[in-house]
Amino acid sequence: MKKDYYIGLMSGTSLDAIDAVLVDFSSTNPRIIACHQHDLPDTLHSGLLSLCQSGENEIERLGVIDIQLGQTFAEAVQQLLTSAGVTAAEVSAIGSHGQTIRHRPEAGFSLQIGDPNTIAEHTGITTVADFRRRDLAAGGQGAPLAPAFHAVWFANPQRSRVVLNLGGMANVTLLIPGLAVTGYDTGPANVLMDAWIQQQRGLHYDRHGAWAQTGTVNAALLATMLTDDYFHQPAPKSTGRERFNLAWLQQQLDTLPDLLPAEDVQATLCALTAATVAAAVQEVAAEGMEILVCGGGAHNSHLLAQLGQRLPGCVINTTDAAGLAPDWVEACAFAWLARETLAQRPGNVPTVTGARRPVILGGIYPAA
Repeated sequence: MKKDYYIGLMSGTSLDAIDAVLVDFSSTNPRIIACHQHDLPDTLHSGLLSLCQSGENEIERLGVIDIQLGQTFAEAVQQLLTSAGVTAAEVSAIGSHGQTIRHRPEAGFSLQIGDPNTIAEHTGITTVADFRRRDLAAGGQGAPLAPAFHAVWFANPQRSRVVLNLGGMANVTLLIPGLAVTGYDTGPANVLMDAWIQQQRGLHYDRHGAWAQTGTVNAALLATMLTDDYFHQPAPKSTGRERFNLAWLQQQLDTLPDLLPAEDVQATLCALTAATVAAAVQEVAAEGMEILVCGGGAHNSHLLAQLGQRLPGCVINTTDAAGLAPDWVEACAFAWLARETLAQRPGNVPTVTGARRPVILGGIYPAA
C-alpha cells in the first residue's frame, strides 16, 4: 500500500515545547509512525511570551521571532524525520498550527507565527499553515479546530464521548450519536497554574498537580473567579492568555481581604479548571459517558481526580484508551487538517466555531 505521510506541528498556549508527529493516513486507521518533542530555546520562549501582550517595538520583535520560530519548527521536523528514517520526499505536507500570540475573535482576528515560508524552505516539504483566519473570515471563532479531527478519530456510534483537551486552555468536543459535533473553549486549563508556579517557585509546571494537592481550595477566590463573564457566555466561544493571565489572577486576588498561601492559590486554580470543565460536560452528561482526556493536563492526576469527583457518572480515561496517546492528539489534528486542505476539503466545523459555512482552511506554501 502506498504511504500517505503527513507531519503535524503543534505549539500550544502553554509554550512548553513543539510537538511533532509523522502520521500515515494510507489506511482507514491512521497510524503514528514517529513523534518528537522539541524544546523551545529559553530566549525564544521568553520572546514569545513577551509578544502575547502589547509592548514596545512589537512589530520588529514579531518579525525576528517569526523567522526564529519557523527555523525551530524546521529543526523539529528534521529531527522527527531522522528518528523515523523517512526522507522529506516521502512526506506530502506539514500542517503547522504555529504559535498563537494574539487571539481576538471578538475583533475578527487571530495571529499565529512561525513562518511557514521558512519551514517549507528549510525542510523541502510543502507546508500548510494559518488555519484559523479563513474560519474567522466566515464569521467563526477560528477555534477550536481540532474537533473535526476528534470526530473522525474518536466518535463512537454507540456511545457518547467528550474529548477534553487540557492544554494552556481547556476545550471540549462533544460527540453525541445522532447530534452534530459541538465544542468550545471552557476557559483556562494549565495556563494559570503554569504561570503561578513559575512566578512562585521558578518551575515551568506543577508535575502531576503535586503542589496544588498540598493546598486548600479557597471558596471565596473560586467563587470570585467563576463570576468572570467568559464562563457565562454561550458557545461558540474561544479564549486565550490575552484574557486569562497573571494580571487577571491578581485582580481576583485583590478582591480578598487577606493574602493566601501560594499553595492555596494553586489548589484553587486547579479547582477552577475542574469546575469550568465539569460545568460544560454536565450540560450533556449521561450515565456512563466517556471523557477522553488529551494534552499536557492528561498527566495531572490531581486535576483528573477532581474532575472525577465533579462528574461521578462519567468514565474518565486518557485518549490512550481510544488508541492515540494524549500528548500527540493536537499535532495529529494539524497533520490531518493539512491533508484536508490539500484535498480541498473543509476543515472547520461550523457548529463548533460558529462560522457561516464549512471552509477550506489554511494557506499552502509549496516546497518548490
